[in-house]
Amino acid sequence: MEAATRTIARNGVRGLRVEEIAAEAGVSTGLIYYHFGGRAELLRRTLDFIGERAERHTTPDPETVRLAGPRAQLEEMLLRELQDTPEMVENSTAWGEFQSSAVFDAGLREQLREATRQWTDDLADLVREAQAAGTADRDAPVADAAERLTALVEGLSTRWLSGSVSLDRARELLRGGIERELGPTADDAPA
Repeated sequence: MEAATRTIARNGVRGLRVEEIAAEAGVSTGLIYYHFGGRAELLRRTLDFIGERAERHTTPDPETVRLAGPRAQLEEMLLRELQDTPEMVENSTAWGEFQSSAVFDAGLREQLREATRQWTDDLADLVREAQAAGTADRDAPVADAAERLTALVEGLSTRWLSGSVSLDRARELLRGGIERELGPTADDAPA
């Protein structure tokens, strides 16, 4: 799955050939076909892998969650989407490739829609928890806020990866977007 993700991040999805992934993985194309049956299943499983890896790399450590609460967890989770590490750059690039390809591929579109829905639902749960803890505006529309924040992360990630904004600027804009959606934190609220 790592070889498929690397290949997609480097070359894209639309022109992807199983032979490229086999070469990247150092295995025969026959072995790829044996395990995945074909290109469509390989892509489906790669998208699942990307989602699982993103979750591992964006989940805050338990101590942060315990000490800081749901708003800090939400902020850290979203900011971790914008990490300048080889795996997160690769993941974000491949995710963007899947998004672009889903415009033209109904099979990918459905899987991507489901992955995005799950991410948005997870974020909505954190928004609700932050509201209950008094660290987010209780009147903020939960589903809308979660949808806008995930869309903001995706857009900022694309701009950062394409060189349109710096990583620091992307993170600054994301922090501003979080505050706009959820209201200021207790530290930022007017006295």
